[in-house]
Amino acid sequence: MDFVKAANTTDIPVGGMKGAKIGSVDILIANVGGKYYAIAGLCTHRKGKLAEGRLDGSVVTCPRHGSTFDIITGKSVGGPKMLGFRGKTSDEPVFEVKVEGTDILVKI
Repeated sequence: MDFVKAANTTDIPVGGMKGAKIGSVDILIANVGGKYYAIAGLCTHRKGKLAEGRLDGSVVTCPRHGSTFDIITGKSVGGPKMLGFRGKTSDEPVFEVKVEGTDILVKI
């Protein structure tokens, strides 16, 4: 698939993130240190919308059960918090991102 416009650079300040949909794929775009990254937008645990979570550096926390993912690598940093323990969850798919002018383009 070709690159598709997913957002504008003005929509996502440094330290910010935004959810988008390309076709049927939910994605999350984040601005980490002035560089844009994209991973799948639904948590691999219970499909929580990561865009509704919190971004701390390069780690996004799912608002549902607290699973954490590195936005740069897509790797699961910590599984869901349930009943006083942390479970395991799968990594998130990572998508290639490029910027042209003020357009953020993502390749699905």
